[in-house]
Amino acid sequence: MTEDSSSFAELFQATESRPVRRLKPGQKITATIVGISEESVFIDTGGKSEGILDASELKSDEQDQAPAVGDKIEVYFLKAKGGAQLFTISIGSGKNTEHLEEACRSGIPVEGFVKEEIKGGFEITLGGSIRAFCPYSQMGLRRVEDAAAEYLGKHLNFLITRFEENGRNIVVSARELLELERKKLRDSLKETLSEGDTLNGTITSIRDFGAFVDIGGVDGLVPISEIGWSKVENIGDYYSVDQSVSVMVKKLDWDNNRITLSIKETLTDPWEETAAQLSSGQIITGKVARLAQFGAFVTLEAGVDGLIHISKLGKGRRINHPREVLEEGQEIEVQIESIDTAEKRISLAPSDYISPEEDQKSEDKLVKNFQKTSREGKATLGTLGDLLQKKLAEKSGK
Repeated sequence: MTEDSSSFAELFQATESRPVRRLKPGQKITATIVGISEESVFIDTGGKSEGILDASELKSDEQDQAPAVGDKIEVYFLKAKGGAQLFTISIGSGKNTEHLEEACRSGIPVEGFVKEEIKGGFEITLGGSIRAFCPYSQMGLRRVEDAAAEYLGKHLNFLITRFEENGRNIVVSARELLELERKKLRDSLKETLSEGDTLNGTITSIRDFGAFVDIGGVDGLVPISEIGWSKVENIGDYYSVDQSVSVMVKKLDWDNNRITLSIKETLTDPWEETAAQLSSGQIITGKVARLAQFGAFVTLEAGVDGLIHISKLGKGRRINHPREVLEEGQEIEVQIESIDTAEKRISLAPSDYISPEEDQKSEDKLVKNFQKTSREGKATLGTLGDLLQKKLAEKSGK
């Protein structure tokens, strides 16, 4: 007697004292493999009767390691036959395909081969010979630009949504099955996920307003304002679909199925490094990021902007809007007037800006110098009126 058959014999003896477990067709359970033969896999279902699974369902070239005795697997109950309970992982994955109508009635997954693209969707082959149809909208959770390249020639799991005319009209859906799986993942996340958690995800789509990220079977939205510390105009310049990213959970709204995420919060705040290197009076070159009625925002480093108030623009000439003297994207040399690290605010001025107080002092000094040179009878640069006219011309930018 082999080790596998011995294990099965021991299981059979142990189950004699168990109560009979009543299962409904289509019911999903977790079972333990207790024996493997060439044709069958014997499973412990927790009931008095033994469970049998077609061995071909566990043979796959894609598996790194073949299932072994002691492994737990999820199976669907098909029916009782000859004192044994027959199970399947998904109808069509083995040799037996006579249970398609039961699969439709009980919601048991079926394995299908995407054979060819036809009008409105794809022809799906079940069990190697039975034709079924899957509409484009039911092939996946999201719309795919090149559906043929994405699905043709692949083996996928489906739910049978329509079984008519004794199997001559079968409609299947991969989407319904995926949605059921996502619901289970969502329920699991609901128990473990909390606001403030940081986790890895994959970008599934990019829109003008943000990026959707799969965080384990559930999508969350990263608003464009949470993409990075600096202002982002086009998310595609920074990230792409299928890219792995680290995100922080900002808000959970399970009632409305909304999860708000942030990439920005997982990145180092540029203020922590850049602001520490800046000081009042420092002259630095920046780029005009945005113009507002009250002033111009200038980017000093990525994610660090300062503000030039409109009163400091125009070189003493009154202007109605910063656009009269500046344009977005323009480089400008500025002087740092003050830094508020607590509020993350930097006050700037053009490097050649002269405050009204300093300007008045300059004029007073000019008058005094003129008076002094006149008293001493020394050569002058002109009359006081000439000097004042020159000063006014400088203010107006002439």
